[in-house]
Amino acid sequence: MPDEPYTPTHSPARAIPRPAAGPARSEASGTGTALTTPPPPPTAQAAPPPPAATGRGVTGPGATEPGVAGRGVTEPGATEPGATEPGVTGPGVAGPGDAPGRVWLTRLLVVGLVLAALNLRPAITSLGALLEEVRTGLHMSGGVAGLLTSVPPLCFAVFGIAAPRLARRFGPAAVVCAGMAAIAVGVAVRPFAGGTPGFLAASALALMGIALSNVLMPVIVKRYFPDRVGTMTGLYSMALALGTSLAAAVTVPLTAALGGAWQTGLAVWSVLAVLAVLPWIPVVRDHRTAARPAAPASTPHTAPTTPPAPPTPPEARTAPPTRAADAPAAPEAPGSTGTPAHASAPAPAPASAPRIPAPAAAAPRITRSRTAWALACFFGLQATGAYITMGWLPQIFRDAGVPAGTAGVLLAVTMVMGVPLAFVIPRVAGRMRQQGPIVVGLGLSGLAGYAGLLTAPASGAWLWAILLGVSNCAFPLALTMIGMRARTGAGVVRLSAFAQCAGYLLSVPGPILVGALYQHSGGWTAPLALMAGLMVPQVAAGVLAGRDRTVEDGK
Repeated sequence: MPDEPYTPTHSPARAIPRPAAGPARSEASGTGTALTTPPPPPTAQAAPPPPAATGRGVTGPGATEPGVAGRGVTEPGATEPGATEPGVTGPGVAGPGDAPGRVWLTRLLVVGLVLAALNLRPAITSLGALLEEVRTGLHMSGGVAGLLTSVPPLCFAVFGIAAPRLARRFGPAAVVCAGMAAIAVGVAVRPFAGGTPGFLAASALALMGIALSNVLMPVIVKRYFPDRVGTMTGLYSMALALGTSLAAAVTVPLTAALGGAWQTGLAVWSVLAVLAVLPWIPVVRDHRTAARPAAPASTPHTAPTTPPAPPTPPEARTAPPTRAADAPAAPEAPGSTGTPAHASAPAPAPASAPRIPAPAAAAPRITRSRTAWALACFFGLQATGAYITMGWLPQIFRDAGVPAGTAGVLLAVTMVMGVPLAFVIPRVAGRMRQQGPIVVGLGLSGLAGYAGLLTAPASGAWLWAILLGVSNCAFPLALTMIGMRARTGAGVVRLSAFAQCAGYLLSVPGPILVGALYQHSGGWTAPLALMAGLMVPQVAAGVLAGRDRTVEDGK
């Protein structure tokens, strides 16, 4: 005979409350109620049953509806298994009522990523287009100009190492938002700071914001778009390349249209950074709202915080009480109705019980990983070539007789090659177990471009710009490999910070050395030979970093 919940009959005063451990079997006789079996004392985990409700809301093994065996009806708004919690793993839908808000937040995140990526290079490439005017206006020597072109990787190395700690303290979205604000202030102030020291200090402020955002971009993609890492990496890499080429192409004509002052031509890019701040503000607010503890609902059909215990089987009601600490664990059989296999087995976890996260895996020892070091070397060598190109390529063309406006457009062509390739390469690399063939192809393109600049810089200028643009797409490839060489979110954060900080630190001497060689030799033969020679170790490090292994494996 199936168990029936105890129901008081004609005399409520004589009704015996149902025990917490399960409903007692009763027989109605006349006007009173008699218990055929005394109820066992409640166990330590038992919770008093909730008051009867006429609607849906009780969730647990003991609360069932007709036709539902052993499982209750999930309360509307409760988090289902597999639902994404906002602010934790992504902007997923947490409940039916939250779906519009989650979709809106996802779109805002995409806009924020694109605008942030657009601002990660104009502070650098706009300066490269006007470097001759800035050198004249600030009375810089070639060595100081080389130092100026080395400030970006130096700042990326120094400030990027603080990104993981700041992200843990404030959240990655808040740090990126603050980074965009720093870019806006630094770019707006540096042309009017007065003198080389003030120019360098304001540039360092803008580059600090770029450094923090550089490190956290892969983290945000991995956190909010874990199933679209390749696509989203390609999207923001494409936006980064677009911003780089846009600043290189339009800075010179924009400066002429605004009156011809190089100060105005550099400061105007702060407007783009201000626009990038706006979409991150609601994202940060949503993250802080989701991080607050939820208030208990006051509706009459709210599910209880402690689910009721399952009913006790009839054969166990006369058994002596068993302490919870002595009860052996017995998993529920698949397809069962929620009734334990024996009296001493603990109740299975109800469907709506809070999910207890598993302990976090130990953080990988990044500094002992050969893959991490190879990736850092690859990142640093490609950054060396990229910042030499952004800082000195227009000057190389101008010294070869190319007009200043055309030299800026050639730099833009070099940068714009990354727009389509930065979207394609991460997707292709994500489908490959080893990325070495892509590394080799990009290296050969760079060697051909430097050889062309050395032999015929003016006559084949457009071809050399295209080849160097293809070679510069090693940057989105390096970002993709950062996401692929770690299995966990913590591993991606640590690997991203290590590879970028160590890599940018490695790239600092390159632009300085090129500037010094240019000043002392009076030409570009020695600097271009150095740039071509650096492609060889870049390819070797990239092949090692592209092997199919992760830093969690200790390799």
